[in-house]
Amino acid sequence: MADHLLRTLRCRNANRPGVFGRLASALGSAGANLGDIRTVWVGPAHIVRDIDMIADDEAMLERAVEAVRSLEGVDLLEVIDDVHELHIDGKLEVRATHPVRTLHDLRRVYTPGVAEVARTIAREPDESYLYTIRGKTVAIVTNGTRVLGLGNVGPLAALPVMEGKAALLHQFVGLSAWPLVLDTRDPDEIVETVMHLAQGFGAIQLEDIESPVCFEVERRLVEQLEMPVLHDDQHGTAVATLAAATNAMRRAGFELASARVGVVGLGAAGTAIARMLGAVTSRPVIGFDPGAEATARLRALGGEPAADLGDLMARADLVVAVTGRANLIPRELVRRGQGILALTNPDPEIRPEEALAAGAAFAADGRSVNNLLGYPGILRAAVDVRARRIEQSMYVAAANAISTRARENELVPNPLRIDVHRAVARAVAEAAMKAGVARVVVPSDYQLETSARVPEPDETP
Repeated sequence: MADHLLRTLRCRNANRPGVFGRLASALGSAGANLGDIRTVWVGPAHIVRDIDMIADDEAMLERAVEAVRSLEGVDLLEVIDDVHELHIDGKLEVRATHPVRTLHDLRRVYTPGVAEVARTIAREPDESYLYTIRGKTVAIVTNGTRVLGLGNVGPLAALPVMEGKAALLHQFVGLSAWPLVLDTRDPDEIVETVMHLAQGFGAIQLEDIESPVCFEVERRLVEQLEMPVLHDDQHGTAVATLAAATNAMRRAGFELASARVGVVGLGAAGTAIARMLGAVTSRPVIGFDPGAEATARLRALGGEPAADLGDLMARADLVVAVTGRANLIPRELVRRGQGILALTNPDPEIRPEEALAAGAAFAADGRSVNNLLGYPGILRAAVDVRARRIEQSMYVAAANAISTRARENELVPNPLRIDVHRAVARAVAEAAMKAGVARVVVPSDYQLETSARVPEPDETP
């Protein structure tokens, strides 16, 4: 996997036409991918800009730096590592909702007043959803064995990723979430730990746990806990994939319900995608994974194993690849009119432009299919209705809500749109009540509340 280093180059160049163009071309020739460009200072003779860039590795970063330094009329003032700077002291903190400024405040927030609330909860435990943080709090549980595309980096290295998940939950749906990083790969120990901690939270979100351990952990927690348990790597990814596939197939003139769907890679995400797409199509999902356990899981879902990658590519109308292996699919295997969703990040199984050049009707990679679209709204609704569990129909409802809010030029909507998260929460809450797993009935005009300032539907992020 490429390192994908994000850096900001602060450059001063002569303030005349063509100079910045040469600078951008030099960075592109070095292999760098440019992001935001911000003007820092403008003078009569010079202009200073911050240029965000992504390099595949340290060698590419050094080539880009040397390319800038070699340009006439350009000075490289600084290489800024603002990614590490942003993470100093972490991305989360605990804040009091009621500051204690007087003895009157103290007596209500703590002793003696708090004893009255403790007695209330002791008599009726469900009152904890009302009178404590439980009703808006999620535990994000990981052991760091399958983090992004990095693999087994361990619980401490997983912590900044979990902090990011928690920050997004708070911003988009107003949930407080806390990372619990466990130093064990034993499924029994993971389940036992979560069981002991669960009653202090409104929901459990499992993240970045290796396969097949993640399947056992999720199954046992769902069976033993009367609360929402979401393994985001499975179901969040599957929800976003179903939304993308629905829109892509429709725009290409196909019906997803009657299509032959092929899933390449049957780990956590691939298995959930196969289950999700299998639930909305009338034909068995074709799957390919060299692992015997993965093939057994596919058969248990009613899927049909392919002989090899070529067999799957020859038969599937829509191919979803989640293998973790870059450039796995050669363009020669792509059939004209086929749909390709190559979702491994940051380097997909086949780049969309290659698939399209080979005749694919549509193609997208993981940049277009982001599980941020699903899990915040799903969890918020599940907590709000105090769902006993999250049913498949709730995931499908989330996917439908996402797909219907994509604009004309989008496969799925921008995940920063607050209206999308509100729509997902509303659809999931309604689906939970229909499925009979909700313990609280929400009003017909239910809409999550959040103080986030993120783009509304008519804004362009």
